[in-house]
Amino acid sequence: MTNHNSSISDVLIIGGGAAGLSAAQMLGRSRRSVLVLDSGEPRNAPAQGVHGFLSRDGFSPAELLATARAEAREYGVRTIHGEAVAAAGSVAEGFAVTAADGRVLRARRLLITTGLVDELPGIPGLRERWGRDVLHCPFCHGWEVRDQAIGVLGNGPWSVHQALLFRQWSANITLFLNELVLPSAEELEQLAARGIKVVAGMVESLRVEQDRLRGVALAGGPEVAVDAVVVGAQVRARLDAFAGLGLKPEPHPMGIGNFLPTDADGATDVAGVWAAGNVTDVRAQVLASAAAGAWAAVAINNHLMAEEMAADLSAYRQSLMLNGAGIRAGVSQ
Repeated sequence: MTNHNSSISDVLIIGGGAAGLSAAQMLGRSRRSVLVLDSGEPRNAPAQGVHGFLSRDGFSPAELLATARAEAREYGVRTIHGEAVAAAGSVAEGFAVTAADGRVLRARRLLITTGLVDELPGIPGLRERWGRDVLHCPFCHGWEVRDQAIGVLGNGPWSVHQALLFRQWSANITLFLNELVLPSAEELEQLAARGIKVVAGMVESLRVEQDRLRGVALAGGPEVAVDAVVVGAQVRARLDAFAGLGLKPEPHPMGIGNFLPTDADGATDVAGVWAAGNVTDVRAQVLASAAAGAWAAVAINNHLMAEEMAADLSAYRQSLMLNGAGIRAGVSQ
């Protein structure tokens, strides 16, 4: 059991989303002192509901996080609002994270669950509808737009795949090439076979009326009526604050942005620092992020336990030597 009154926490978690709060709860239940630094900017904030999360389907993101924070508090977890701007330290000396307001938070181990930022094309109307009727993941939101007219905005090599994938949820799919996508002959055949319309030309804007998406306007061309738009955003891991630790994002092999690589337990290349959630797994939905946070928490607890065991064992052996004890360790006479 650790001292929860210490100014140095066992674990500092940067990011209070599903991954961070899941880890916080697990570590709190392990009787660790845990501090969560949360900027209050979850990636899924614009979404009306969380889906694919067993027993929590349809919960608003805010409701889910409020429930998670309350649960974590029951185990002594403290959450403070703020943004990390710098980090330094090591396992030997401990870690220090500086918040934007100047506070310095100290801990024996760090867990980064800062998530990522979706970088959308600069098409008028797109950002404002993000998470509502401008979507990216069929498994997150496909059910909500089933059987509707869905436009897939060409934004890179994965746009054809998105169009083919969303065809499972609706027979009315239009792929806008947007002068950024050039399907191969094989892909054009696949699109035709699935009844997906292909529209050339540059997308100029989205038309919205009475707070509802109505259509996609092409530059110098017609407007195509749609109820929802799908776009594959580039993603950027939120890691600027951790450059001082030597942590840098790497290009994602899928060509969709960058991420922070870790091992299977969430450990980064920097000893004593773990990561979980979208910052390291861009495909993870909320449930998967929560699971990754819990598993990283187990790994962190075990790492701390090994350090504590080594320290106690060293002190125990030293006491035996000082006392001249000759009995076998742990055996009463």
